[in-house]
Amino acid sequence: MALGKRAKQEQNPIWIEAASIPRSPGHPFYERLNAVLAEERFDEHCESVCAKFYAEKRGRPSIPPGVYFRMLMIGYFEGIDSERGIAWRAKDSLGLRAFLGYPLTQDTPDHSSLSRTRTRIDAETHEEIFTWALELLKRKGFVKGKTLAVDATTLEANAAMRSIVRRDTGESYQAFLEKLARESGVETPTREDLARFDKNRDKKTSNDEWTNPHDPDAKITKMKDGRTHLAHKAEHGVDLDTGAVLAVTVQGANQGDTTTIRQTTEVAIENLGSLQGSQDCVEELVADKGYHSNAVLADMTAIGIRTYISEPKGPRRNWKGRERERRAVNGNRRRI
Repeated sequence: MALGKRAKQEQNPIWIEAASIPRSPGHPFYERLNAVLAEERFDEHCESVCAKFYAEKRGRPSIPPGVYFRMLMIGYFEGIDSERGIAWRAKDSLGLRAFLGYPLTQDTPDHSSLSRTRTRIDAETHEEIFTWALELLKRKGFVKGKTLAVDATTLEANAAMRSIVRRDTGESYQAFLEKLARESGVETPTREDLARFDKNRDKKTSNDEWTNPHDPDAKITKMKDGRTHLAHKAEHGVDLDTGAVLAVTVQGANQGDTTTIRQTTEVAIENLGSLQGSQDCVEELVADKGYHSNAVLADMTAIGIRTYISEPKGPRRNWKGRERERRAVNGNRRRI
């Protein structure tokens, strides 16, 4: 076998025969998914519910709603957490181009068009498409609803810490530091003076005092790698029998797991109730030790849900006057 060598870069030809354009055999998963979506008239449904967000005659060409929601699916299935990454992945892959319905001669949507479309379509419409997909999973037998697993992840917001401002006065962090430095006796503080002054100051950034004007919902929190960022908390409720996502909630990144699990569980029960016609669907709840608390276990037991929540190590507890919580904790401990 002769040694192959990489061809030298040559000028691209002006004309290319259609038969010579490379074609992809397609990805089996995305091909099957497209077939199911076409059978269920997914594009027609997306266009009908999103028509109110588009002009009838005027305006620049837009991303078709069916393509937009397919691109969100790509982000979820491929583990891509940015619109720029989704747009690049769709442009680079022949299989994903086929999934979106774009031939090689046609450019796929860029990240700015994807972002513009996302901001125009409201959250209620996104939830309506999510419910439609959940109903489809139910018809195909992929929703059992007996065992719910809940977990959360912290997503870094598209907002910089240097852009935060005071809630009461609206002044920037830089201006706030300069004012404090002058009050402490430094008339013309340099950048080094401000950094040294800020390092020795207690309680630097509190969500009660600071916000980002470009993303008011983002909260200041410490990420898993130890860095402090503006972030959101996305929490999923998943059918543990099939892997179907039953609920997704986005909550403040500074809220603890024991606080947010109630809302996610309620949304999952509501979604299942709309599919099955009964609110008595979830029988078991599975979560990691971050969700373990006396109140959570007692509340879930009170509504008839058996919990399987990992219990963190801790000192011996005093159950005096808390018989309800004691029964719930001991029951959870026996089951796990």
